[in-house]
Amino acid sequence: MNDEIYQKYIKAGKIASQAREYGKNLIKPEVKFLDVAEKIEEKITNLGAKISFPVNIAINDLAAHYSPRHDDKLVFKKGDLVKLDVGTHVDGYIADTATTIEVSTNNHKDLIDASKDALELAISNMKAGINVSEIGKIVEEKIKSFGYKPINNLTGHSLKRYVLHAGLAIPSYHDITNRAKPEVDDVVAIEPFATDGGGHVVADKGSNIYLCNNTVKTRFIRDKRSKMMYQRIYSKFKSLPFAQRWIEESFGNSDIVLRKLSYLGFLKHYPQLLEQRNGLVSQKEHTVIINEEGCEVTTA
Repeated sequence: MNDEIYQKYIKAGKIASQAREYGKNLIKPEVKFLDVAEKIEEKITNLGAKISFPVNIAINDLAAHYSPRHDDKLVFKKGDLVKLDVGTHVDGYIADTATTIEVSTNNHKDLIDASKDALELAISNMKAGINVSEIGKIVEEKIKSFGYKPINNLTGHSLKRYVLHAGLAIPSYHDITNRAKPEVDDVVAIEPFATDGGGHVVADKGSNIYLCNNTVKTRFIRDKRSKMMYQRIYSKFKSLPFAQRWIEESFGNSDIVLRKLSYLGFLKHYPQLLEQRNGLVSQKEHTVIINEEGCEVTTA
């Protein structure tokens, strides 16, 4: 990795960290999800980065994948366990970070600490050449030491330029089938999820988060308006996820456009990921750059 690319990763990470911490302080009872998401995204751009995916806000038994609609009325309630997931990029070089906040109560500190401590231990052991199943084993043992379970079908992931999930999976349990080994200069998001439920998530209703499927099939869209809208959406967001509210703001008629393009297979609509037994879920995430001796956290 040359110094120019390295510095872009570092800048993206610093801004993501600042935006995450700024967002934590916004989360209070009766505050709208929408207001928090929009303020964090505005903060990212004001600090000099771009948004690599819509701000994700997942509460209680929802593990991941929810971003508010343009007309969202949801508000935080006292006692909510909130996962706040924030992404930035600088010229396509991505930082991805998340934390868990309990709203105005302190009933689930151990659950929050389980994912936090597991992440710290994973980072201290991550280096080039390590089998990622060993990282998973470390995470699993730490989370279980708190009396909780890791979520077995949510993993960390490698990052490439303009690609949020680039292929390498970092498990949160001892997955002996995963024999992958990170290399020097790989950039990886490590994100343990802990739960008091069953340890598995299932797909639920839509998340309001989309991704363009840029396939050759798009040339066969017959409806001129749909084709024009897809081309405009792809031109704006390309290979990064985007939010329904961004489409409403930029183009209008978002529900009709997104529903039709999703039905045709030209957009992926991410599902909300719900803990299978409705257990509470905590998450903690940092992005790291791998080196021979260990790794460097960009989002601390």
